[in-house]
Amino acid sequence: MDGLKLISGNANRPLAEKVGEQLGVPLCDVTLDRFADGEIQCKINENIRGVDVFIVQSTQPPAENLMELLILLDACFLASAERITVVTPYYGYARQDRKDQPRVPITAKLIAKLLEVAGTNRILTLDLHSTQIQGFFDIQADNLFAAPVILEYIKQLDTTNLMIVSPDVGSTKIGRAFAKRLDVDLAIVDKRRSEKDNVEVMNVIGDVKGRDVVILDDMITTGGTLVKAARAVSDKGARSVLACATHPVFAGDACKIIMNSPIREVVVTNSLPFDRFAECPKVKVLDISRLIAEAIKRIHYNESVSTLFV
Repeated sequence: MDGLKLISGNANRPLAEKVGEQLGVPLCDVTLDRFADGEIQCKINENIRGVDVFIVQSTQPPAENLMELLILLDACFLASAERITVVTPYYGYARQDRKDQPRVPITAKLIAKLLEVAGTNRILTLDLHSTQIQGFFDIQADNLFAAPVILEYIKQLDTTNLMIVSPDVGSTKIGRAFAKRLDVDLAIVDKRRSEKDNVEVMNVIGDVKGRDVVILDDMITTGGTLVKAARAVSDKGARSVLACATHPVFAGDACKIIMNSPIREVVVTNSLPFDRFAECPKVKVLDISRLIAEAIKRIHYNESVSTLFV
């Protein structure tokens, strides 16, 4: 891995360290501190001139994570890095990806433009909230999927009558892909969002009676959508309910809501740091560092990454 430097911000340093272990590359020595007034201070303590730099930093709240990333980008650009790739396993501010109401922003595009202006040459992310966000970039943007890691876990489960369930119509495509790979049936939960972050389940399309159900989604925020979908399939006679999602946002009382639900286990990845095991012992965290490391290696050597997009 000559000519490659791996830099991490503070958003999810444990994941960056695991990626470095997979690559056999230690994290670059970087100082990220605060001035007396709270502003972020940054200094790269190694020579990166002419180097292929990969910055591992997600943009989840607080906004300091995004600011750290922009400052790291500027430091790398001014230090004459040959190419700067932002590895953001969780692309924050992605919910507002279209102008569906008057006087609202398109924050997903705003973040894309900020990253480009700051000096990004390429983006590597994981399970975007909406795949159309790739089109907001005027640079190469690779959207990996955590499906291989989650599928490997599901295949190891002791289930005899498995069924994939999409918690809404928007998740049908990924649900169909999982169902095809596992050679099982697919059901869909038809929902209607009544208020912000609140949903009302309307109907379950498909027969889930007596089935071991796996509910798939890209992220778990408040847990409201997930739990209502779980209760809907349980009311229809599902034998057990397992939930899988890539990004464990877990805002507010998400852990409490999930613990009081019929969900047997919630499977997520370490795209975001999760340290609430005491509150939510139902959660199982899968490691995606090998997947990200493989993508970084292929980008560095100018090899195809398309086989990772499953």
